[in-house]
Order: sequence, then structure tokens, then C-alpha cells
Amino acid sequence: MKLTTYNDIKNNEEIRAYIQKSDVVLGLMGYTEHAFNHVDKVACTAAYILLEFGYSEREAELARIAGFMHDIGNIVNRDGHAQSGALIAFNILTRLGMEPAEIAQVVAAIGNHDEGNGSPVNSIAAALALADKSDVRRSRVRNQDFATFDIHDRVNYAVEESILSVCGEEKLVSLLLSIDTKISSKMEYFEIFLHRMMMCRKAAIFLGATFELFMNNTKLL
Repeated sequence: MKLTTYNDIKNNEEIRAYIQKSDVVLGLMGYTEHAFNHVDKVACTAAYILLEFGYSEREAELARIAGFMHDIGNIVNRDGHAQSGALIAFNILTRLGMEPAEIAQVVAAIGNHDEGNGSPVNSIAAALALADKSDVRRSRVRNQDFATFDIHDRVNYAVEESILSVCGEEKLVSLLLSIDTKISSKMEYFEIFLHRMMMCRKAAIFLGATFELFMNNTKLL
């Protein structure tokens, strides 16, 4: 059986159409960018995390696949998008001939990536959660009218730089944020992202690591 690759997924017209249309839906609802810039970044970061912790290249490839497809369920609805996305991915990956054991890992990761009800149920899910929740940046904000920013727009726009650093030897995952506190306070960041940071902590623990959060060179977690 031919192994399904990240390039197979990334270049699949059906998958790309669903991701693009999902982002249109989220844009109309006022959410930040969830299109190819986001899913490409999440895919690459998830693979990087696993490789740094000594996982195989194939496991990293599955993390790339899960990262690219993780938000596909938004084509149905934002609510429950992790679970609907997992079912859509299951259908597509089955038709593409991916091995069932690998489908199971990817689907579980997608179905558990949302901080509302997700858990790091496998290494791919843990890497996906860390990659997804760490992608906070100004360029994802669609609204160009600062006067109409809500707190989500303000917090994301305030992040001037976001770096996820992984040290396999020290078993450490660090999210380094540079925030313009004239735009948003550190407290507002926690108000919006506390549950996401808690999920990052659980994901790091699953990988046998510690999660740290730095804002403007100050350690907060």
C-alpha cells in the first residue's frame, strides 16, 4: 500500500477547496485567518516538534498531514469543527488509501485539537495542539479598522512576534511572545488564551516535556 504523503494532501484540490471555503466562512464570522498561511505553519511546526523529541520522520509526516487538515471542519460550522473535521478527514484519507492505523492517529489528532474539549491522545495530537495554539500573530487579523477591534482582534494584533522554541534534550517547549502592551495588556492575553495555554501545557507533558510562556522576556508560566 502506497504511503500517503504531506504533498499528496497539500496538493489535493478537494482538501484545498474545503480549507479555502472554511476560511471564507470564518472571515464572515469575524475570526482570524485560518487559510493556507495558518495550516502550512501549523503543519511545519507540528512536524518540527516531533522531530525535536526524537519521533520518526513518518510520525512527523502524519503530524504535517493533521496540521494541514485540522481546521477543515469549519466548512460545516465553527462549533464542533474539530469533530466534523475529523470525520471529513476520515472520509478523504480513506478514499486516498491511507493505512487505517495511520488514519486513526490523524483523525484522533484533528478531533482533539480544540481546547474546548480536546486532549493530547497521541503524540500527533500533542504536537498539533502546541503548533496550533502557538500561532498567534498580527498578520492573522483581518479587520483593518482599529477603532472596531474587539478583544480577540486587539490581542492578536498586539503580538509582534511569536516563536515556539523546542529543546528535545532539555525536554522543554517555550512560547516566546513579543507584545505591544499599548494595544493589549498581558492580562487580556490570558483572558482570551488561558485555556489554550493550559492545553499547551498538557500537550507538552504528554511528550514528556515542560511548557513555558514568556511575554516580553518575562516568564509567566
